[in-house]
Amino acid sequence: MKKAYLGIDIGSISTKGVVIDEKNKILASSYIWTNGNPLSAVKELLNELKPGLPKNHKIVGVGTTGSARKLVGVALCAGVIKNEITAHAIGTLSVVPDVSTILEIGGQDSKIVLVNNGVVNDYAMNTLCAAGTGSFLSSQAKRLDIPLEEFAELAMTSKNPAKIAARCTVFAESDLVHKAQIGYSKADIVAGLCRSIVLNYLNNLAKGKLIKAPVVFQGGVSKNIAVVKEFERELGMPVYVDPNGHLMGCLGVAILAKDAPEIDFNFDITDVNFETKGTECEKCPNSCEVICVYRNNELIDMWGNKCDRGGTV
Repeated sequence: MKKAYLGIDIGSISTKGVVIDEKNKILASSYIWTNGNPLSAVKELLNELKPGLPKNHKIVGVGTTGSARKLVGVALCAGVIKNEITAHAIGTLSVVPDVSTILEIGGQDSKIVLVNNGVVNDYAMNTLCAAGTGSFLSSQAKRLDIPLEEFAELAMTSKNPAKIAARCTVFAESDLVHKAQIGYSKADIVAGLCRSIVLNYLNNLAKGKLIKAPVVFQGGVSKNIAVVKEFERELGMPVYVDPNGHLMGCLGVAILAKDAPEIDFNFDITDVNFETKGTECEKCPNSCEVICVYRNNELIDMWGNKCDRGGTV
């Protein structure tokens, strides 16, 4: 039986998963919506991955990353639980070994990672505001009554992109309405939105950072060719988008799982009942919010205590 490794990236908007072999080849992959329930999403994800796993392969390692990485990692007995910066860097380096700059714009956050000789030497993340993210684009597409899949194509037809202030979602929406009222076409407004996302990213998240080629752009927004072209224009250099760019986080953590102790993973875990409960510890003035994770009504882990008075499993 050949060895395989499972990597899962659980974000606030989407949950991604891959199964790789010992040579990092992707055997199966899936991309679904999280819908506010990471554990339920992971069960659905596993059900989609299972049919794609070759019969002669057995999963012996699991890794998790993303905003719900600890919760899902505990549930799946993951050997590796890593932050998104490390996971995305490892995944990208496996595809583009000489990458210097990783641009990433996801559903509700964005990040930039600078790599030097295969090692991360600087990074920045924006998780406080949805302006300039995938959810921002989706909401504006809905406001303009434009299918999101037609967004980029329409933007590419514009000859006079409108100037949209995208530093804040509220200001951007106000500006968008104003531009429509004074006569800008939808194509010009959409092109302006794509351009504003790039300028917002470069002037805030990437401010003061030396962006060097090769540049790799990933995350859901990287599928928008109009945004890609704006990045290339502003940076004055090619921007590479891998077909599996949306899977770099889970690919990276799957690769890291290869170095963890082997486990006997079973897809039957989808039949297990997982439940999380939040409570407030009252054993000291900190009043820590404690998260308890249960598997079939059995407490398997807890976290959130700032001191040892709250106890552990």
